[in-house]
Amino acid sequence: MKQKSLDRKLAVLRANPDANEFILADAKDADMAFGVGAPGKSTAPRNAEAPYRSLAEFRDIIREIVRQELVDIMLMSASTSDVLAVQERLFDDSPVTPAVRANDTTDIHAVRGGKYVEHPAMPFRTATVDHIQCGHIDCAPAERRRGADLGLYSVTFNNDPVRDRQTLEEYNRFRIEAERKGFRHFLEVFDPNVPGAVAPELLPKFINDMIARCLAGVPQSGRPLFLKMVYHGPQAMEELHRYDPSLVIGILGGSAGTTYDAFKLLAEAKKYGARVALFGRKINSAENQFVFLRFLRLIAQGQVAPEDGVRAYHAALARLGVRPHRALEADLRLETGVMSYGGSARSTVPPARAGALERRGGNERPAAVPAATAGGDPPQAHACRCHGDAAAGGGADGEAAASAGVDARSRYAPRPASPAPDFSRMTPAEKLAYHKAERDRVFG
Repeated sequence: MKQKSLDRKLAVLRANPDANEFILADAKDADMAFGVGAPGKSTAPRNAEAPYRSLAEFRDIIREIVRQELVDIMLMSASTSDVLAVQERLFDDSPVTPAVRANDTTDIHAVRGGKYVEHPAMPFRTATVDHIQCGHIDCAPAERRRGADLGLYSVTFNNDPVRDRQTLEEYNRFRIEAERKGFRHFLEVFDPNVPGAVAPELLPKFINDMIARCLAGVPQSGRPLFLKMVYHGPQAMEELHRYDPSLVIGILGGSAGTTYDAFKLLAEAKKYGARVALFGRKINSAENQFVFLRFLRLIAQGQVAPEDGVRAYHAALARLGVRPHRALEADLRLETGVMSYGGSARSTVPPARAGALERRGGNERPAAVPAATAGGDPPQAHACRCHGDAAAGGGADGEAAASAGVDARSRYAPRPASPAPDFSRMTPAEKLAYHKAERDRVFG
């Protein structure tokens, strides 16, 4: 069985919190929040009344991402994990770690016609630890690793003593059950979902203090492996990292936004202390999820700057014949929105100019493209060749950059279940023939 990349990276980060490791997760648990629309818009909708992918198509995309080993963690609902992890054994010989959303507080119930996201979050849990671990109630000890042994538990603090105490009590019950059953978890901390719960200028401090206070009474045996939270900027991130370097901090992606939104968010958060990124809608809404994930990995490794990554991503889409959602200029704009399931407010700002000044610790200095260093993921010999002066949408560099998508599906379309090809045993010519056949199958 292959070693899980998550376990290896966490071991390195425990030994050196500033190590150049980065954990990338795909949050494919949206069916716990959005219902029928969770799989995302279909690339070939049957009609206006059925614009979304089916759950079967959604799970087929998950299978492909796991087989291509594009992420460290695949986060799913308990029902999807039951199919893929427990029944199909998809993760048995994979470096990808399966994880399951262990609770679903009411502030993520973003259903059509619903008003749940407008009301203060109430703790709630559909899944049980046993169902996540083995697919049925009351697992035998030997069964507990049949499914997932990692879960996401989310909390929302609204500055309300009664509701926040209930949230903490439910989290305590979960931790006790998880520890007894050998179940690991990571903790997601949402911003308040009640307008005016905390003054905007104090929100980052409120969240940091609630995290520190929440975990102060938790010994090592019950602590989360890492955090998932909104990125509130350099100062807030550095403050939490400095307070407790043993906390591995992760950021959530929020709404889909532009490609630059995702790339810049990852790069900036990593610069100031984050070591995990969990993107759901940003990945699921991408024109090509497989190419998008490859560029997220390159940015996490420090092999490409966010701006160059957007240009190279568009070059890859052009090479694959996939029409982008936005023109390159529009996709190179930063849209900052409310990082919540129900949020939609956003403002737009252009990307920083090349050579612009960055601020850290009160000092300004020229911004630079981060270089890959020892201790990170194995370098990919700059396969995309988009590091540096990639041309916008074309040119030699842009054309070479598109090679990052050669091993990915050009566009998802459902296909009959069949054994996954073993790319490790294929020659370059066989891989090229395989992907050409797949493209022909999709585009005709």
